[in-house]
Amino acid sequence: MTAKRLRVLVVEDSVTVRRRLCEALSSDPGIEIIGEAADGQRAIELCQSRRPDVVTLDMILPIMTGLSATEYIMAHCPTPILIVSASTNRGELFKTYDALAAGAVDVLEKPRGDDSDEGWDQRFLAAVRLVSRIKVITHPRARLGLSRGGHGPAIAPALRSSSVPSPAPFPSDSPISIVALGASTGGPSALVSVLRDLPHTLPLTVLMVLHIDEPFGSAFAEWLSDQTPHAVRFAVGGEPLESKTSRVLMAQPGRHLVVDGQRLLLTDEAERHSCRPSIDVLFESLARSGGPRSAAALLTGMGRDGATGLLALRAAGSLTVAQDEESSVVYGMPREAALLGAAQHVLPLGEIGRFLSAGIAARKTRGA
Repeated sequence: MTAKRLRVLVVEDSVTVRRRLCEALSSDPGIEIIGEAADGQRAIELCQSRRPDVVTLDMILPIMTGLSATEYIMAHCPTPILIVSASTNRGELFKTYDALAAGAVDVLEKPRGDDSDEGWDQRFLAAVRLVSRIKVITHPRARLGLSRGGHGPAIAPALRSSSVPSPAPFPSDSPISIVALGASTGGPSALVSVLRDLPHTLPLTVLMVLHIDEPFGSAFAEWLSDQTPHAVRFAVGGEPLESKTSRVLMAQPGRHLVVDGQRLLLTDEAERHSCRPSIDVLFESLARSGGPRSAAALLTGMGRDGATGLLALRAAGSLTVAQDEESSVVYGMPREAALLGAAQHVLPLGEIGRFLSAGIAARKTRGA
């Protein structure tokens, strides 16, 4: 019996780039190109009429932008979307983050036509196959339209599961001064949801790792600042771990973020789980240095990065949380953490930030 081929819709206005994408896809006998579109409106029409398994989508398109097309597709005919776009300017990067928040699954930089393209076809095909395995749903964020900040789709809080009660904060006499967050596929909107509920007026350091194609990571901290009440920036090697003010620090693209005693380091050590930065590297280093003063949440994402690190944090006395299956875009990393017993609490996305905030406030009161 012949295996069913993966049906792909290619959306790209550049004839040259579109030809390159189609040539790469055609080299895989397990993939069928079911249509090509040069603008967002045509992409929607083909998506509705031909029902592809995957859409590869550029952000800058005529007639209707890639962001608008993503919002419509995810609201009306949900389909796994792989963004294949350039990372050359701030505006396009912001549109890419908005599209990921609106339900697009992953992002890959376009081929540049230089030496950096070595192995690009293989990365592209792997990304298409990975995205095709994600079960997408009608996306509430896409239905909500523009965000309060004017930079794209609103980040709607996840509905709280009726079967999951709000747990009491984990008791401890040590005040929480550090929160660590890790996310991968589905991470942009998940991080926004959590950060919006974390206090920004207390002495608190938030450390974050997000798996994202490296060229697209450069403006992500700025985008998060626009979407949340926090001033988010990339961590700087050598800066102190704790602060008398609120800080939200991200791992720099392509570098591990490490807690070394009372300071932060950036390292170029080997990848973990094919990732650099790695969530496990951050969590494990925090377990050695932070212990009961810290809390951590492992959010949506494919693979297992962060699971053993969350277990180390729990053993060190940290408050540990994993996102639940229902609210995860991909229930990979949080599932591994739950199976290991690393998470004291498994919660819907919309509960995580509020739960961490309650724990921080309770411990601040006891530790004052």
